[in-house]
Amino acid sequence: MSLADLETQLRPVFLSALSGDASAYRVFLEAISLRLRGYLRHQLARAGRTEPSETEDVLQETLLALHLSRHSYDPSSPVTAWAHAIARYKLVDHLRRSGRHASNLPIDDEAYHLAAPDTVASDAGLDLTRALQSLPERTRRLIDQVKVQGCSISEAANAAGMTETAAKVAIHRGLRAMARLLTRRGAP
Repeated sequence: MSLADLETQLRPVFLSALSGDASAYRVFLEAISLRLRGYLRHQLARAGRTEPSETEDVLQETLLALHLSRHSYDPSSPVTAWAHAIARYKLVDHLRRSGRHASNLPIDDEAYHLAAPDTVASDAGLDLTRALQSLPERTRRLIDQVKVQGCSISEAANAAGMTETAAKVAIHRGLRAMARLLTRRGAP
């Protein structure tokens, strides 16, 4: 499927999802996951990283970021470009955290046009919405500010009226709780 066809298919689905249609949101996440998995696998391979679990880790971070920042989507822009921009940001962030440089990644958007969707769907119905909704509102806000918007822990803690230590603990516990829930849901 070409990128233009994918955009034509996904844009109305995502707009329906933004209006509260849970089944449309699930369809969007499944379709964009296939495309992003292929893109991330390709880019990680270019950086000398071929471990499949690393692709899945970055994909899950990307899907979480898509979910948490869906309110920032501009309906006049292509949803696929928005999703790929978030994926690229998460990829670069992952490479920095793991001590690798992202200098050999292409700056333009051409790379995601070339990445074929991955047909192996190993994410078997992870429900990010339910995982996030299981967290207290304050924890969701902290995770959004630090992990998606790129705020410092200090900034997020100040906004929440917490100490930095309390914010770190809340974020850590929230991410751990989400991981447990998603792992249970993915188990046979």
